[in-house]
Order: sequence, then structure tokens, then C-alpha cells
Amino acid sequence: MPETPTLVAEDLMLLLMDDEKGRLAASSQSRPLFGGALLVELALDEAVEVEEKRGLLHTPRVHARQPRSQERPDPLLAQAWQTVSEKPRTASDLVGRLGKGTREELQRRLVARGILEERETRVLGLFPSRTWPAADLRHEQEVRAGLQRCLVGGAQPDPRTASLIALLSAVDQAHRVVDRGALSSREVRKRAKAIAEGSWAAQGVRDAVAASTAAITAAVTTSAAVTAAGS
Repeated sequence: MPETPTLVAEDLMLLLMDDEKGRLAASSQSRPLFGGALLVELALDEAVEVEEKRGLLHTPRVHARQPRSQERPDPLLAQAWQTVSEKPRTASDLVGRLGKGTREELQRRLVARGILEERETRVLGLFPSRTWPAADLRHEQEVRAGLQRCLVGGAQPDPRTASLIALLSAVDQAHRVVDRGALSSREVRKRAKAIAEGSWAAQGVRDAVAASTAAITAAVTTSAAVTAAGS
């Protein structure tokens, strides 16, 4: 079990990894997804804020604020905050910038904490490849149980759980990470969207989270369209 709290991005990775195969679903979109997860974490710490929208042609920028949690800052979050503080940028720009190399760093961190295991394999016996199967499922199971209570059981989420649900909803994965029981995929998707848009945190925090998840959705949609056009 983690001795210190995991990042939202780390929990997101665990939820989207195949525990046995050790591979990430939708890996081609992992850069904006995990970059967005870091931006969401900064929003939860009230370390970023989004401008008010001024007219149809204005794209709001994200600004850095002094983080609430200044003692023992997480190095990955500190680096993300430094990037945001360089100058105001759109969320669409930031999710790409913050996501560069983040997937690999998250995997290294989770291996170091004993949650994932790094394995070297060969595809067709020739080409080297790496996988990251689960080594300790206890933390992931706790995270899934929290999502289960909210998405299926109807419990009210805390801000961290709500932000994780918002990220999963942005990539249409919320219905895949819980046991739906008698609920349909559509019903779980609807609940996830309602939670993402709900009043679970201060307006400024929710605005920053909404900007981040919208940027992720746009990036994933664009990537899918490009892939479809090239096939």
C-alpha cells in the first residue's frame, strides 16, 4: 500500500491498465490524458485558475496561483506548476505540455512503490517490449470501491473522487472501471457526467477541472478522427 497519497494521475493509470497484461488502454491518447490529470490535481490544490470567458472568440487561459500545499511538494506536480507559471496558456496547450513523458514517469513511480511490476518481454520472440502488470492490487481496489459507491451506489463523491470520475468521463471509460450491476453502460455514463458537472468543489476548482477535461476530450476526439481518416 502507498505510504503517501497517490496522485490522481497515478490512480487513473491503475484504473486504465490491464492488471494481467500490464498495458494501458488507449495509450495513443495518454499524453493529453495524464497531462490533464496533473492539471486537475493542481486545480484541486487551487494552484491554477481559469480566466472568465469574454466573448465567443476568446479562449480562456489558465493562470498559476500559489499552491495551498507547499510542504514537501510532489516533484511531478511541482514541475507541472512551474510549466503553468511560465505564462498563461490554454488548457488545450497545457495538457499536451504537461503530459510529455508523464506516462513513463508514472509507471516508474508505481513500480518503485511496489504497486506495478516492470517486465521485459519480446513480441514474436524478436522485438523487445515492456509491460507493467499489477504487483499489489490493494490500493487500486480501494479506488475502484470508491468509484463503485458513487457511480453505482449513488453516494456523494469527495472532490478527489469526483475529479477522477470527470477524467474517466472525458475519455468515456467510467462505465468500464466499475461493476455496473443492473445499470446499463448509458446509465453509468450519465451518472459520471452528472458528477463531473456537479457542485462538489468551489466554482474556481470546478472551472479548472472542466477546462482540463474538455481539453482531453478534444485531443482524444481529434486523434481518433486522424486515425480514422488514415485507415
